[in-house]
Amino acid sequence: MVPFAGWEMPVQYKGIVDEHKAVRGSVGVFDISHMGQFLLEGRGAEAFLNRALTNNVSKLASGQGQYSLLLNANGGVIDDLIVYRLSEREFFLVVNASKIDEDRAQLESLGFGEDVQFADISAQMGGIAVQGPKSREVFAAVFGYEASFPEHNTIFVSVTNSGVLYLCGTGYTGEEGFEFFAPASGIRDWFAKLNSAAHDQGGMPCALGARDTLRLEMGYPLNGNDLAPDKTPLQAGLGFFVDFEKGDFVGREALLAQKAAGLPTKLTGFHMTSQSPPPRAHYAVWYEGAQVAEVCSGGMSPTLSQGIGMAYLPLAASKLGTAIEIEIRGKRYAAETVKKPFYHKQPVTP
Repeated sequence: MVPFAGWEMPVQYKGIVDEHKAVRGSVGVFDISHMGQFLLEGRGAEAFLNRALTNNVSKLASGQGQYSLLLNANGGVIDDLIVYRLSEREFFLVVNASKIDEDRAQLESLGFGEDVQFADISAQMGGIAVQGPKSREVFAAVFGYEASFPEHNTIFVSVTNSGVLYLCGTGYTGEEGFEFFAPASGIRDWFAKLNSAAHDQGGMPCALGARDTLRLEMGYPLNGNDLAPDKTPLQAGLGFFVDFEKGDFVGREALLAQKAAGLPTKLTGFHMTSQSPPPRAHYAVWYEGAQVAEVCSGGMSPTLSQGIGMAYLPLAASKLGTAIEIEIRGKRYAAETVKKPFYHKQPVTP
C-alpha cells in the first residue's frame, strides 16, 4: 500500500506481472474510487465546456464520451479527462484523483453563470474498472446477460434504489472493458461481485503497478509524469484531441503560436536496445553526447520483456529510429526511439 492523491492505494495484490498478464489474457478488476467525478448541467453547459476544454463536446450525442484536456492560459496541461454527454444539457466528467481540487478551481475561475449548474460528486462516488478480453463475460455475469455492454466511448446511466449508476466504455489498458461508478456506500459489494465473476474467467484484482505497466505499453500519458503545466497537448502528441475550429477555448492562442513557431520538444517513445535495468522516471536521456531530456515514464514491459519509456526530446532526436542513451545508475545504455503504442494487440484467429 502506498499514499496516492490523498488515498491509500494498493501497488499489487498477487504481483504486478501476474496482474498485467491477467488483463492481457483474461480480465482484471481495478478499484478506481480515487478518480473524481463532476456533473455539469444547464442550457449553457455545452458552451461552457467547449470554452474550458480542448475537444469539441458539441460532437457528442447523448450517451457518448470523448477524451479531452483542461489547459492553463499558456496551453499547458492541467488535467486530461473524459467527458460524457448524458443528455442535451447534462455532462459527466471523470477526472484524475490528484487534480480534483485544481480542476474544480480552474472551472470555477471561468465563471459558470446562471445557465450552468456544477456539482463535484467525487466524495460520494466509488469506481471500478474491468479490463481484458473476458470483460464482456464478467459484465454479463454481474449485470445480466440481457444487459447492453457499454461499447467504446459510451455511457449508460441507471437509477436504482441505491443511487445513480454510471457504466462507461472507456479504458486505460488497451484492452476491451468498462468502468462502473456507483455510490461509495455500496462499492465494496460491487467490487466483490465483479472480482468473483472475474475469478470465474481466470482473472484477478489488479492494482496501481499493473495499471501503470499496461498504460505505458499503450503509450498512454500519465498526468504528472507525461503531462504537465509547462507542456502542451501538441508536444504530448495529443493534437487530435484539440479542436481549433470550434471557437475560443482556454490556451487556444498559446497553442496556435506554438504551432506556428514549431514544437520545442515532442513526447517520444523509446525502447532499450541493450541489456539494462528498467528505465525509470527522471533518468537522464543522452543524444549525440549531450544530455537532452529526462525519462517521463519508463519501466519493463511484461508483454514485450523489454525496457520501454517516453521522454520529451528535441525534434532532431525524436525521429523514429534515432539512437539515444538512457543513464541508469551512472551508466549509459543504448536505446532507440520508436512509434507508440509499444504493444499491438494480436488479431484473433477464427
